[in-house]
Amino acid sequence: MKRRSFVLMLVFGCLAIFGFSTEVSADVPVYRLYNPNSGEHFYTIHMHEKVNCIRAGWRDEGIGWRAPETGDRVFRAYNPNAGDHHYTRNNLEVAWLKSLGWWDEGEVFFSPEVTWPKVNLYRLYNPNAKAGAHHYTPHLSERNHLIRVGWRDEGIGFYASSIK
Repeated sequence: MKRRSFVLMLVFGCLAIFGFSTEVSADVPVYRLYNPNSGEHFYTIHMHEKVNCIRAGWRDEGIGWRAPETGDRVFRAYNPNAGDHHYTRNNLEVAWLKSLGWWDEGEVFFSPEVTWPKVNLYRLYNPNAKAGAHHYTPHLSERNHLIRVGWRDEGIGFYASSIK
């Protein structure tokens, strides 16, 4: 009985000191799709975009990573001439792409803020591609393979909450 009372006092004491946490981290899946005709990867959190891409012949590669529901905004730009999409946290980069004729598709998902736990999403560039020139991956092995076959490492593009 004394042990049970001690355990209860310990639990309630910890709750009194540290408080109750009602905040739940609700991450969303970022779907990764591949166009075998252009070599482009497409990333979206929207099921309707995923379904439309699959109907148009894109391959479903599952969940690429998980993104938070809030945080730093990630923007998507579209090149109507090449059929290419580009993802960035940098709104100045989007403005520059718009000046070159790209369409600003706005905010598409979020990246964890600097102080949050996060997973690196590497950004790579294929200098030989007309479309699908940029690729984003949380996997160091995929990044290293692409560099070995000629892609240029552009560092960390943004972050994921997790890759589960």
